Amino acid sequence: MDVSMTSKINIEPSPSAEHYRAEDDQGDVFTSDDPWDLFAQWFDLAAAHEINDTNAMALATVDAAGMPDCRIVLLKELSDRGFVFFSNYDSAKGMQTAQRPVAALCFHWKSIRRQVRVRGMVERLDEAESDAYFATRARDAQIGAWASEQSREMATPADLQDRIAQMKQRFEGADVPRPPHWGGSVVVPQTIEFWVNRPFRLHDRLLFTRTKNGWDSGRLYP
Repeated sequence: MDVSMTSKINIEPSPSAEHYRAEDDQGDVFTSDDPWDLFAQWFDLAAAHEINDTNAMALATVDAAGMPDCRIVLLKELSDRGFVFFSNYDSAKGMQTAQRPVAALCFHWKSIRRQVRVRGMVERLDEAESDAYFATRARDAQIGAWASEQSREMATPADLQDRIAQMKQRFEGADVPRPPHWGGSVVVPQTIEFWVNRPFRLHDRLLFTRTKNGWDSGRLYP
């Protein structure tokens, strides 16, 4: 059986030895024994170099059939509990985390050639916390949270525009309250892995694992 494939896109060949040798060695980047502190250091460095959306993170969840799903969301807060994001609870991600409250995150900062991977449980924020964040959103974003039936099939783009117009009329002259189906979630990490690019694919990996008394850490092979 012929199993050969022809690529439909052009991808650069594997880097040469000369290319690898030209890469800068970033030195010691694991400068804290506390994963929260180390993440904050890396995040601040990325914020100084990324073009936009330093807080963008891939969020992976699992549906009722066991199929994985992944999308980009925005980190809105790093709390003592974990990594906080906001979304429609009736969306695919919302329903999946309600049925199976587990998730993985990945931050990839190409400008500094580092990434952070997180695995943990998902908990919903209380209503007061979600209300407080929703109140900071732009009014059009608040209207959009009411108008969009996120992840559901839409017949035409005009349907969304019609719903936006309806919601603008509904809340005209008044504050827009948080929809009951919209709010925050926090990924409570069980593991946090810090990864930095090194020449010749001999990357550095540092894994923190939560314990009853704090965090254990250890280095991983590339």
